[in-house]
Amino acid sequence: MNLMRTAMLLAFMTALFMGVGYLIGGRSGMMIAFLVAAGMNFFSYWNSDRMVLSAYRAQEIDERNAPEFFGIIRDLSKNAGLPMPRVYLYDSPQPNAFATGRNPQNAAVAASTGLLRALTPEEVAGVMAHELAHIQNRDTLTMTITATLAGAISMLANFAFLFGGNRDGNRNGLGIIGVLIASIVAPLAAMLVQMAISRTREYSADRRGAEICGNPLWLASALGKIAGAAQQIHNPDAERNPATAHMFIINPLSGERMDNLFSTHPNTENRIAALQAMAGEFAPAASTPTAPSANPSRKSRSVPTTGWGRGGSQPPKGPWS
Repeated sequence: MNLMRTAMLLAFMTALFMGVGYLIGGRSGMMIAFLVAAGMNFFSYWNSDRMVLSAYRAQEIDERNAPEFFGIIRDLSKNAGLPMPRVYLYDSPQPNAFATGRNPQNAAVAASTGLLRALTPEEVAGVMAHELAHIQNRDTLTMTITATLAGAISMLANFAFLFGGNRDGNRNGLGIIGVLIASIVAPLAAMLVQMAISRTREYSADRRGAEICGNPLWLASALGKIAGAAQQIHNPDAERNPATAHMFIINPLSGERMDNLFSTHPNTENRIAALQAMAGEFAPAASTPTAPSANPSRKSRSVPTTGWGRGGSQPPKGPWS
């Protein structure tokens, strides 16, 4: 079913891309757009994860330079019955995280340094379990390819608006009218697709993530902290790549001042309420958000912003190592 939804989504996004091409350049523009979209679909299938990770300058880490964080992902992956994904950190004070990859065998999870500073290990486990749920549900391929195509549609529409359409619009498309339609409708349509993907799948990932980590209150607590911080802490990388916003556990854009209709994510309060309602199913384990192995005396969550990549020569210090 997920494979069918992915195929339908790609078909729709390709058709939308072709429609923008027709509005700008008529039949020839539509054919060019089709060829570009087909090439992008192929390229995105194999490389979309690298593109997203590169956009956020994420660095891969391992057990040597981030043993506690890496260990959390390893244990959660075992709980979920998933292969160990590649693990990345990206330097941003805004607490957030995302997952990417075309399938569970080629997946990656990424967290910001701000996430590790702001959350307890239990809350981090809840967040990363949510991201592993996206991998297990095979949402990551759809989300990353949609980000690529939505960004391309927006760029194509902006290009058309800046440089104009066909001069002989009567024979080849709608000319300047087509340009205006494309510059307004196409990015909006792409955004609506992103919303539909993210909002319908976040609740499912929340539930499965709670099952993976064993305590829905960990994720509920984390969502409250992340949502509050995301509204106050600017994320310039996300602002430069708004088509990737739906990939994050919480919308990273300062533009989340729009109402629920135009939000890429479900309402955070509703997600927290759903997780709290699940707590009874996990009793008595979920009666407290503190894991038996956690050390409540650890207050600092400091993570250095350099030296934690695979080639880093400075081993990180602090509780997150």
